[in-house]
Amino acid sequence: MPTRVLLVEDNPTDLELALLAFDRGGFANPVDVVRDGAEALEYLYREGRYADRGPHDEPRLVLLDVKLPLVDGPEVLRRIKKDPRTRHLPVVMLTTSTEDIDLRRCYEYGANSYIVKPVDMERFFRAVQDIGTYWLELNKTEAPA
Repeated sequence: MPTRVLLVEDNPTDLELALLAFDRGGFANPVDVVRDGAEALEYLYREGRYADRGPHDEPRLVLLDVKLPLVDGPEVLRRIKKDPRTRHLPVVMLTTSTEDIDLRRCYEYGANSYIVKPVDMERFFRAVQDIGTYWLELNKTEAPA
């Protein structure tokens, strides 16, 4: 069974581009999409509309925007890294934010990487494909306890 990716993105254009980049990169990994921080937490902790999501559906990678509605990205990240059930998940912040405070906060909360989305479409495609190649093919992660 292919490993899943959780993409947490509220911008429809960035969402479409990221999915297209994964497709163009030839990744067979299913990409589950949620559009705000509260929905991301429901998904990760199998609550609410995701209560029936099986344990075999855990993502291997979380791509998380910083500026999200309801619960912002850094708070989602903080909860992921604080919880023993999810702290092993690699979380890549994929954002338009170049603010130092966001960068520092995300690394303080345990981000595995912080990538500013390139404005140029081809560079954006390449960045998402490189993320996929590194985290899904090259990097070896510890299995959950």
